[in-house]
Amino acid sequence: MRTADREPTRDINTAQEDTLTAGPTPAQFRQRFPALRETVHLASCSHGALSDALAGALAEFQSSILEHGAPWGTWMGRVEQARAAFAALIGAEPDEVAIVSSASHGAYQVASTQLFGERPRIVTTDLEFPSVAHVWLAQRARGAEVVHVPARDGIVVAEDYARLVDERTALVSVPLVSYAGGARLPARDVVAFARERGARTVVDAYQGAGVEPVDVRDLDCDYLVCGALKYLLGISGIAFLYVRGGLRDAEPPAQTGWFGRVDPFAFDPRAIDYPATARRFESGTPSVPSAYGAVAGLGLLAALDPYAVQRHVAGLGAVLDAELRAMGERITSPADPALRGPMVAVRDADPEALAGFLAARRIVASPRGQAVRLSLHYYNDESDVHRLVDALRAYRGTCGVGP
Repeated sequence: MRTADREPTRDINTAQEDTLTAGPTPAQFRQRFPALRETVHLASCSHGALSDALAGALAEFQSSILEHGAPWGTWMGRVEQARAAFAALIGAEPDEVAIVSSASHGAYQVASTQLFGERPRIVTTDLEFPSVAHVWLAQRARGAEVVHVPARDGIVVAEDYARLVDERTALVSVPLVSYAGGARLPARDVVAFARERGARTVVDAYQGAGVEPVDVRDLDCDYLVCGALKYLLGISGIAFLYVRGGLRDAEPPAQTGWFGRVDPFAFDPRAIDYPATARRFESGTPSVPSAYGAVAGLGLLAALDPYAVQRHVAGLGAVLDAELRAMGERITSPADPALRGPMVAVRDADPEALAGFLAARRIVASPRGQAVRLSLHYYNDESDVHRLVDALRAYRGTCGVGP
């Protein structure tokens, strides 16, 4: 997805796309996902739909083994393509991106480089994805004081962050979008006042990148983590850690390996060095098939206008939200379109049962906690919304189960 050369905004109704080259329409993009001819995929918050590009890339990886054994040059070239493609997506340089195995792996690498003496505080939020939140909690053993910004009716406001970030704060962690209900968080505002107070910032973009414009220069964050599995349309096993160029560590990353060296192929068991680039955060051999998948997904997104994607997803979200509220459903995602990201979450007494009912009707959703999450991508259209609404109405009527 091309990064726009202007300041992103939450106003999705502006005409920013006028200065960008038009990419594929949603209908054209949808054709790249053959299963969507029969299946409604509303679970991009867990995993993206399978594209023809991803299927082809995984077949290509298998072919590389059958034909060439272990073609390291080809494989490492694909890893570098993944790095460069993610860097382009977020407006970074390739040397500012480390390849890691997951978002929590990236968060751990960041935490391990911090000292928690004079600045012991880590500020996070109740809406942090638990895997990342657990990394911050684990730093208590190293002297960290972890404090949480509370959620208010599924949203977090910048002022609550501001009250907790002070001169004792080392790290401030803020998701771009909440995994639980799809609320947008005030990441830019949080980063700005954290920087004023001398704290470093970590943005988790996993629930936004791919359907929300992301520009790390505009965010001005120190670190950003994101995996390829969800809206980036890849598979698990690979994630990306952005590290702002020129940033220096208090301590070297705790988890290291041969890919975290200046020259990984020097094979010197008696010497350890760390490159000045983000690659110092890398460790062992990356997941090569996952790199193939990441390149495929990021390649599809590169042709899209990020603001057109955001508008399309927001429009579908508005229709879905309105339909569900009219049915009397309890919606845990924000009603305000400016605060609602690419997801509408429906509270239910038995989310697993509801998700199973939908799956039997070839509608893929994502149950989490007390809700079923319905997440939208550029490949979704209004027929998906209507099919979901009809199925949910049937579930309520047939099963006699209320929200």
